[in-house]
Amino acid sequence: MRVKKMDTRPIGIFDSGVGGITVFSEIVKELPNENIIYLGDTKQFPYGNKSRETIIELAKKNIEFLIEKDVKAIVIACGTATSQALEIVQKMYNIQIIGIIEPTVLSLKDKNIKRIGVMGTTGTIKSGSWETEIKKFMPNVEVINRACPILAQIAEEGWTKNEIAKLTIEEYVKVFKEKPVDSLILGCTHYPLFTDLIKQELGETTEIINTGKKVARYLRDNLKNRNECSIPTYNFYLTDMESSFLKVASNLLEKEIKIEKAEI
Repeated sequence: MRVKKMDTRPIGIFDSGVGGITVFSEIVKELPNENIIYLGDTKQFPYGNKSRETIIELAKKNIEFLIEKDVKAIVIACGTATSQALEIVQKMYNIQIIGIIEPTVLSLKDKNIKRIGVMGTTGTIKSGSWETEIKKFMPNVEVINRACPILAQIAEEGWTKNEIAKLTIEEYVKVFKEKPVDSLILGCTHYPLFTDLIKQELGETTEIINTGKKVARYLRDNLKNRNECSIPTYNFYLTDMESSFLKVASNLLEKEIKIEKAEI
């Protein structure tokens, strides 16, 4: 019997900052024996207020950095980059590239949902990518969008439970109180850091969708060649070392991590 050779190359993940750690942590749960390289483009943070052309160029640079590290698949752990650049870069590079939108929508398409809420950056909401994908699979669902332009910045500071965060969330979710939704998609990977505050505002009747969980399961099901390392390695790179990433990420992962400078 021929034994299938495992692909021990790492999975690559990138985001504009610390938000992608919410995706990283879910991938570790679903694929605990995989090596992972995480790239945080902290030098260019935030992505949400940049033009589509700029986002595409940044995505290309991040992808090329990860390809140079010989990754076998790339996860764009960023709602803005997914909405603005995914289709372009998927056609450019001969490697599996996954965003956060399709895996999330596919996981919801068979549910009895009448109204879906989407929270995202200004660029993501303006692109209409979430609504387009939702309507593709669930044409009769009403979509309520809410741009949350400063939420990612608050998350990068580690302000996810203080009074500033509470007041900001209170303001951003008002529309979902006026028009209650069955499910609320957290369309930026920074936003799951505010899940508790969002639940406090909307109650238990609204399902809060963490895109990281959906992406991790999608990746698990679609990754043909898995790594079975007994001791997987995790490498973290930042484009700007002068950020609060290390402190915030270490708190989120509940362990100290080491970071290296990414020359991009």
